[in-house]
Amino acid sequence: MAALEVKPLPDRPGLRASGEITAVTRSSWEGALAELARRHADVSFVELSEVEFVDVSGATALAVTALNLTAGRVVIERPPSHLSRVLELFWPNLHRIEVTPR
Repeated sequence: MAALEVKPLPDRPGLRASGEITAVTRSSWEGALAELARRHADVSFVELSEVEFVDVSGATALAVTALNLTAGRVVIERPPSHLSRVLELFWPNLHRIEVTPR
């Protein structure tokens, strides 16, 4: 069974996730993103180096969160390579998300 753990980043605004972002873990992921959006100021960080898989609905939740921000951006750090491709494919002009590769 898929598992997801999400924690606040200790040194900057944002979160760190580990595990898988799938239909099974979607509610936890969406809850974490909602909290991220509530606390967002100018730049929020989402560290995904320990995430093995993000399904399309998880990518959608991330994109919708960024789209709904009134200002600033979300920096996605070290995501699985397929997440970058999904974001580029479905949201090619979403400038509120910046991806730093693995």
